[in-house]
Amino acid sequence: MKPARLRLSDLLRLGGYGLRSRPLRAVLSALGIAIGIAAMTAVVGISSSSRADLDQRLAALGTNLLTVTPGQTMFGEDAVLPDESVSMIRRIGPVQSATATGKVSSAVYRTDRVPAGETGGLALLAASPDLLSTVGGVLTRGTWINQKYPTVVLGATAARRLGNVPSVYIDGRWWTVTGVLDPVPLAPELDSAVLVGWEAAATYLSFDGHPTTVYTRSVDAQVEAVRSVLAPTANPSSPDEVKVSKPSDALAARRAADDTFTALLLGLGAVALLVGGIGVANTMVISVLERRAEIGLRRSLGATRGQVRTQFVAESLLLSLLGGAAGVLLGYVVTGLYATTRTWPTVVPWWALAGGVGATVVIGAIAGLYPAIRAARLAPTEALSG
Repeated sequence: MKPARLRLSDLLRLGGYGLRSRPLRAVLSALGIAIGIAAMTAVVGISSSSRADLDQRLAALGTNLLTVTPGQTMFGEDAVLPDESVSMIRRIGPVQSATATGKVSSAVYRTDRVPAGETGGLALLAASPDLLSTVGGVLTRGTWINQKYPTVVLGATAARRLGNVPSVYIDGRWWTVTGVLDPVPLAPELDSAVLVGWEAAATYLSFDGHPTTVYTRSVDAQVEAVRSVLAPTANPSSPDEVKVSKPSDALAARRAADDTFTALLLGLGAVALLVGGIGVANTMVISVLERRAEIGLRRSLGATRGQVRTQFVAESLLLSLLGGAAGVLLGYVVTGLYATTRTWPTVVPWWALAGGVGATVVIGAIAGLYPAIRAARLAPTEALSG
């Protein structure tokens, strides 16, 4: 007579019965798995949350900011960047934004009574509309410059030197002060500068339109690649006359932190899964020893070795799945609570959640395989007599 095939619902009921018959042992075993997976998930989540906060801080420090400035010609003279250098740089694929300032030869004075030459060391720069977003600048007060009309924004140092003035005097014309900048760590040269609109500089101050500093933001992973092509892109005819800054040391620090994080994750995950697997194997071996009579009875009633083996593997999978799911949930909650106390964003990678459950199921299947094979090998008479 051909034995009946076990359906999935039958396997679930058999596996659930094995766990319900010894609830305390099942709970303790699942708890051991849950603690291990929760520890792994929490470490991944806390590390990811910390790294997200670090990424925000490092981004503010300019890990992906590069500057392009004119160098010197072969005759020792100051070179000039082409007017279209910014637009050409923007066409580089990994470049996220590019903007520029241009030096204006006029001087800035607090009033029209200040003697010529007493400029206080202030530079006058024409600025593109998107300068602040690229360099991470913030206005202390006021609004950004109008590109067409005679308005200025003062750098932090320039505002301190000029005092709280409503306007400044440039080339025989009063220019309205519309705003003041906070110090700009990524571009300290802006602190002692007076910024005017690019179009206004050309209209009122005979600005030639050549950028003197181009600021670029790139995809972090492509910063070095972008740097290698910036010079020939900015000035194709004379790339040797272009100077490009080096990537920030903070970028290297971030990558080193990522490598350390990955190694830590792999080590902790391996330990957690090993501990969980040993717990499952131990539980299932003891379950087989205690349920010899049940196994013998099932074999006597016609259950095949394969059905007995499948029953115990299913029980092991259920136990691992419960422990893994509880561990992932617990780890997520712990991460959220800890991140909240540190004012970090709560970040738990989806692969950590899915991988935690998936890995425990795989480990559970492997750990339950030996006890299942051992149970299937028991002869009915031997099991019943034990």
